[in-house]
This record gives sequence, structure tokens and C-alpha cells, in this order.
Amino acid sequence: MLRYLFTFLVCTLAAQSAEATCAGTDLRSGLTAMQRNELKNSVDATPFASGNHWQAVRGEDVLHLIGTLHLDDPRLKAPFDRLAPLVQSADLLLLEANDRDTTDLQKRLASDPSLILLQGDTLIDLMPAPDWDRLAEAAQARGIPPFMAAKMQPWYLSMTLAIPPCMMADFQSGANGLDAQLNQVANDANVPTRSLEDTQTLFQIFAQEPLETQIDMMKVSLTDAETAENGMTTTLATYFEEQIAEGWHINRILAPQLSQMSKNQADAVFEELEQELLVNRNRAWIPVILDAAAETDGPIVVAFGAAHLMGEFGVLNLLAQEGFTLSRQKF
Repeated sequence: MLRYLFTFLVCTLAAQSAEATCAGTDLRSGLTAMQRNELKNSVDATPFASGNHWQAVRGEDVLHLIGTLHLDDPRLKAPFDRLAPLVQSADLLLLEANDRDTTDLQKRLASDPSLILLQGDTLIDLMPAPDWDRLAEAAQARGIPPFMAAKMQPWYLSMTLAIPPCMMADFQSGANGLDAQLNQVANDANVPTRSLEDTQTLFQIFAQEPLETQIDMMKVSLTDAETAENGMTTTLATYFEEQIAEGWHINRILAPQLSQMSKNQADAVFEELEQELLVNRNRAWIPVILDAAAETDGPIVVAFGAAHLMGEFGVLNLLAQEGFTLSRQKF
């Protein structure tokens, strides 16, 4: 399940990029009547459940909030063409991580591989042989030599295995998602950019879990290539339909049948991930956004993974609590 959830996170939350070339099945088509009802109720109860582009206005402060996809996809062209002029005319573009900070992180990873690699025992030493064999097979299917996979931090390997084999080649080619495309527009137009957070934030969140817990979660989340491809297809479909909350809740509802986890285990994992990866980060971003608005005369474009828009503690609702008036815009 964690691997399937990471498919959603890689697309709409974690700063990665790849070209979406898979042709899986949208998992919504197989939902039971009970699951469809649960999905509808969950989405209906989620503030700002839909919409990838919102405007927030408070006095003279104008923000354009854009929920991005961290994957390249041909369907991004039309939204990009509509959004690029907003960036060109903005006074500032805020991103989860701008290109300068991303480059600095890449340099740090090269000099300090302990951020993503195990020190000492490898996964071969830490896992029972049957579990390791399954993991090695999944890594091999994605072009990752097992000896390299054995050295990866479990959380990092889980995110890597969330990418279906059908798109690993494009993923490794470094194709740019919407964030990076907008960053390039800003650079070309001499619009300054800033990062919403330190680029090591995600590393710190995942690394705080005990190694044993990371391994256990990785084992129970292993699924076949078809399931990973279907998960990617579903996530992309909900994104381009601008139904972000639906994409999130589908993961939660289907977790027990797509993994070795019970419903209670799956619910606990979702609650923790939502708190650590969405809620806490959203709250930390609000002062950054407000400070930028106070320092800037013109409009600001704020672009981040679409999962951060929705929910009681989503960026949109948090800004509404700060006195901003929100209105949905054309994406």
C-alpha cells in the first residue's frame, strides 16, 4: 500500500519528474458501490476538494496558487500555455524547491550519499531472504541492479519502486514536470524565484522513522507492476480532472485490497503521512507565503504539488483563515 500511495505522492507531492507513458487501468472503474459511496462522502467532507488553480486576494495582496504535477505529460501543454503568462507578469514565483536549491541538493547528495544510502548493513543483511528476493525482483524490473537497491534507504527505495517499470526510462531521463517548466518561464522572464522550504525537509521526514519500521512498511507495500501502473494511471486521471481529494481518498480506500495491510494499519499509515507530508509542511509554508506577500508589490505565483491544496489544513483553507478570499481559476 505504501508503494501505491507513493505513486500518488511522487506525482503530486514529492519533487520528481518523468514522462507519463503508462497505459494502465483507472482503478475507479472497479470500485464497489460501497467504495464509491465512501469515496463520495470523503470528498464531500474535504474543503477545496477540487481545482488545480486558485486565486487568493487580501487587500492588495494577490496570490495565484497552482497545484502541480511533478511528472511530464502531454496533457500539461494546455495548462502550461495558460499559466505561463501569469508567471511572466508576476513579481515572484514560489516553489517547493526552485532550480538553484535543487541543484544544491544534488551536489549535497553527491558529497553525502548517506542521505539516501544505508551506512553499514545493506537490505540483504537486514531482510529475510524471501522478502529480499521479492524486493530485488521489483528493483530489477525498473532497471535498478539489486546490489544498488540493497544499499538504498528503505523509504527512498519505496518511492523509487512507486514508479511503474513502464515509465522508469522516462523518469531517469529527467523530463520536467509543471514545477520545473514554470521555473524555466520565470528564469526566462527574469522573475525571481524562492523555495517554500529547505530541500532536505522530505529527507528529514522520512529518515526520522526507525529503520525497522521503514523495512516493514516497504515489505507490506510491495505490489506487482500492473498495480503500480494502474495506480499511476488513476493518479494522473484525477489530476487532470482536477479532483485532487478524490485521488488521495482512493488510495486510502483501496489500500487494504492492494497490500498486505489491514484497514486499521492502512488508516494509521495514511494519518501519519498526511500529518507529516501535508499538514505540517502546509502550516510551515503559510508564514513564508505571507512574508513574501508583505515584501512584494505585485502578484505572486505559488506552485506546489497539488495534494497540498486540499483539506482542512490545506494551503487554500489555511489562507482563507488568514483572511484571503479564494476563487477558483481556469487551469
